[in-house]
Amino acid sequence: MEAATHAKTWKKGEGAFKVGGRWSPKGRRVIYCALDPATAIMEVAVHKGFKVLDTVAHKLLQIRISRPDKAHVLDPATVPNKGWLRPGAVSAGQQAFGNALLDIHPLLVVPSVVSAHSWNLVIDVVGARGMFDRLSIEDFALDTRLHPA
Repeated sequence: MEAATHAKTWKKGEGAFKVGGRWSPKGRRVIYCALDPATAIMEVAVHKGFKVLDTVAHKLLQIRISRPDKAHVLDPATVPNKGWLRPGAVSAGQQAFGNALLDIHPLLVVPSVVSAHSWNLVIDVVGARGMFDRLSIEDFALDTRLHPA
């Protein structure tokens, strides 16, 4: 899910490039996705809040992965610090671990921290070039019960 103003540049990984992410350091062009819309909503809400989702136009994008055989599912048992799988500040160690995985696997499926039993897809923009594209885009409307009067 993207703020409507960023929907045209979704494929560039600009946000992660500027500030880094849970599984990537600043300076790497990565797109963070959720495997389902409900997880996407929670991932955006944890960073921006339901007020922003209610008052700022957002788009819900659906992408197609043309090379699912290149996707690597991170086994949580292989994560050296189990704290990385719980809410909290991101560490340089976690970003370095994710960065090394993305060097090998341009499509990385990781557990969602904000929504237990849900999964995210991390796409290395350069390494996965030609392996993904936008399938659809639609206006997102938050269920207003999540931001009551």
